[in-house]
Amino acid sequence: MTNHSTQQPTPAAGAEEDVNRYDRRYRQWLTSAIRTVRSDANRSADTHLVKVPLPLAWGVDLYLKDESVHPTGSLKHRLARSLFLHALCNGWIRPDRPVIEASSGSTAVSEAYFASLIGVPFYAVMARSTSRQKVDLIEFHGGSCHFVDNADEVYAVAAQLAAETGGHYMDQFTYAEQATDWRGNNNIAESIFDQMSMEAHPEPAWVVATAGTGGTSATLARYVRYTGRATGICVADPENSAFFPGWRDHDPFVTTNVGSRIEGIGRQRVESSFIASSIDRMMRVPDAAAVASILLLEQLTGVRAGASTGTSLWAAVRIVSEMVEAGTTGSIVSLICDPGERYLDKYYSQQWLDDNDIDIAPYRRRLERFMRTGVLP
Repeated sequence: MTNHSTQQPTPAAGAEEDVNRYDRRYRQWLTSAIRTVRSDANRSADTHLVKVPLPLAWGVDLYLKDESVHPTGSLKHRLARSLFLHALCNGWIRPDRPVIEASSGSTAVSEAYFASLIGVPFYAVMARSTSRQKVDLIEFHGGSCHFVDNADEVYAVAAQLAAETGGHYMDQFTYAEQATDWRGNNNIAESIFDQMSMEAHPEPAWVVATAGTGGTSATLARYVRYTGRATGICVADPENSAFFPGWRDHDPFVTTNVGSRIEGIGRQRVESSFIASSIDRMMRVPDAAAVASILLLEQLTGVRAGASTGTSLWAAVRIVSEMVEAGTTGSIVSLICDPGERYLDKYYSQQWLDDNDIDIAPYRRRLERFMRTGVLP
């Protein structure tokens, strides 16, 4: 009987070896894919820095960088572009093989867009509670949604789906802080400081962000240190998130039993992209305060935003109040993360608020007093 074993003989010690895996067709595809993703940035204008109208007598200016105007409608457009370039240059994304992501929605919308640009399938693994508007947007960009009942299941299911399909698990929660060039290269931090350069207080006292992966706060914090600025970085965290207690207690292993109700931010574990040591200040913000804040934003500017924006806005208002009380002048910058139209059946629905026992009335009264006096009681 003939032995057809394909096992290769072990080379003698010191023998030369040469394994050539260069693939010309793949490299041609890769060059085209990277050029396509970079072209998206090249044809995109910068996002607006919106000045929130506050009384001049306070001497404090509040700005919101409107990331909702990106082609996919959120701050996550920047992240998705960086993640795709990172994965492509690492050789992780291959022609005709799917990209898989664990996401609460907005990142998946943006990644579906970039997957479509370079012609690879995209699967999003997300909690069943994700807003219908986000699901529709993912599917509009050619992606497919895979739902799980509990938000903390998304990681394992995404990894399993990648293994089954031979695709690449993008894993934003691990790679967000690695994928972005925090030294500059038109990242969000560099853009903010460029746009602030002609304002009355060009170096903000604080930049306020939120954390879903932690990538944005890491970029901001690293950039201000790298450029020698005194600006503080504050992260606002919603209810049921592990980031705040993990940061407060210097414990990266904190977990929570319930997921965040504020889509896009807050996690049940401290993600590896959250660089706690780079953050100067954190605030835990009640979900009701976040919803009340987006209603104030709409009243003041006409901009309707998601509740992640409201979470950071409440924290920014608290800092404004502190500065007014102390008689300190200066500026604060925060972000408009995504549009409120994605959440009409949630944060803008009284029925949803009632069903989730979220009473925004006390926080609306506090904000009304703040607008009259400059002090947030």
